[in-house]
Amino acid sequence: MKKIVYFHGFSSAGSTGTATNLRNYLYAKDVRVLSPDIPVSPKEAVEFLKGYIGQENPDLIIGTSMGGFYAEMMHGYRRILVNPSFHMAKLLTFRGMGNVEFQNKREDGATHFKVDKQMIAEFREAEKLSFQGITADDRELVYGLFGKNDKTVNTQDDFTKHYGREHFVIFDGEHRLNDKIVKSVVMPLIESLLW
Repeated sequence: MKKIVYFHGFSSAGSTGTATNLRNYLYAKDVRVLSPDIPVSPKEAVEFLKGYIGQENPDLIIGTSMGGFYAEMMHGYRRILVNPSFHMAKLLTFRGMGNVEFQNKREDGATHFKVDKQMIAEFREAEKLSFQGITADDRELVYGLFGKNDKTVNTQDDFTKHYGREHFVIFDGEHRLNDKIVKSVVMPLIESLLW
């Protein structure tokens, strides 16, 4: 059985609709899709995700937005980064601080969290881990998918600077994935990578 781990975006959870769509599409193909709740603290998140990936040893990691930021750091694994948000500290500083509600149900029952100076500082520190130790093998393992109408983040230049244009794809979509994009853009890439 093949295994995919999906990293969700900011203020989301493992129960996100994207993970559900992936499970629905891949169930008949005997692929298990895991999607853990990512800790809100970037410092905890990096440690947690590296441990989780080491334990699960997936065939593929898919990360969207903030999840793409974290997925980039998982060297040695095949990864798809969808609209990766490599500059979370700047994004959150621009959006402002305060309480944020989770968009999806979390396993621990949490309904909200706080964006504060400490979180932004932790993201700034975590960003220093981005694009470190990239090998020629990593360049072959990483794919970047970017919505041409993404108004939230644009990190295409960051991606191509470090990973080149060989696995760089622009799709007709926005920042958030919907069922149509999962089916028409993400699924064909998954199938080409796993079979």
